Amino acid sequence: MHSGMDRRDFLKALGGLGGAAWLSARGVGRDAVRPSAARVVARQDARATAQIAFVKTEDRAAGVNAALDLLEINPVKGKRLFVKPNFNSAHAAPGSTHEDTLRALIQRLQAMGADAIAVGDRSGMGDTRQVMEAKGVFRMADELGFETVVLDDLTDADWELMQFADSHWANGFPVARPVLEADGVVQTCCLKTHQYGGHFTLSLKNSVGIVAKYVPGERYNYMDELHYGGHQREKIAEINAAYAPDLVVLDGVEAFVNGGPHEGRRVNAGVVLAGTDRVALDAVGVALLRYFGTTDAVSQGPVFAQAQIAHAVALGLGVDSPEKIELVTGDDASAAYAEAIQAILLET
Repeated sequence: MHSGMDRRDFLKALGGLGGAAWLSARGVGRDAVRPSAARVVARQDARATAQIAFVKTEDRAAGVNAALDLLEINPVKGKRLFVKPNFNSAHAAPGSTHEDTLRALIQRLQAMGADAIAVGDRSGMGDTRQVMEAKGVFRMADELGFETVVLDDLTDADWELMQFADSHWANGFPVARPVLEADGVVQTCCLKTHQYGGHFTLSLKNSVGIVAKYVPGERYNYMDELHYGGHQREKIAEINAAYAPDLVVLDGVEAFVNGGPHEGRRVNAGVVLAGTDRVALDAVGVALLRYFGTTDAVSQGPVFAQAQIAHAVALGLGVDSPEKIELVTGDDASAAYAEAIQAILLET
């Protein structure tokens, strides 16, 4: 089924563009942006509280379902969804999204009444189509009945340049229209550090995959700007202002506590998280990495002083303090584990 829908038909079917805290300019060429073409959308407000489902488990599928049960919400019913996994490479989890996690999430979204589902990404370490093939995504799509979108294959018209005042990006960055034009976005990420300047790669960093490395017809390398142009962690946060996810699931059954994103020192973290607030979820993820002993960069200072998190807070993308995060559990083992993580989260 994944190859049966024309790309243009798919984009049309996804529906209208939602709000974002950005100046959005139609056209992706670096000389195509004009103030008269931009529109201002209100800045998002920091949320009062955030619930993060916290499930101690070694079973990914069971963990995904238990976490979504704990949230007691259904933000996806009747929506055409874009699901963004972590397919930066085809390395085994936590180097990339585990097949069991993706399968369980897709099946749960279908059971929750999603109208249609497309799974897509852009790989940073390898050819995206080959990565998705190696991860069995196309076979899974045929089996479960969802679409696939290889973001590398999009044309220049399928990217939208995002800009806003005082951005760390020199001239904005192009985001894939299938993400922006979906009725809803669901993200599933991993628990790991990032040795190439991000410090950690959880839900905020996972959004880098919706940004083009090159736009067809351009020579400019947006990923070079991200990694070598300074302020990488702030730029990561800024990408996330381009959209708001309906749901995020973090697979922390295994984690890299150093190295990453593709390989590193692996630990059995034994947890699945879920929520709608990326700031809260990443803060809990950082506390988990600290619990198992991680890099100096991830260990320094209060969790909310980490640059990705601090800048995301400044942009109004989520809660602004650890006191506003509630870890929701459903059993004694998860509660005890969550209590230890909460203590780290609150350290100053």
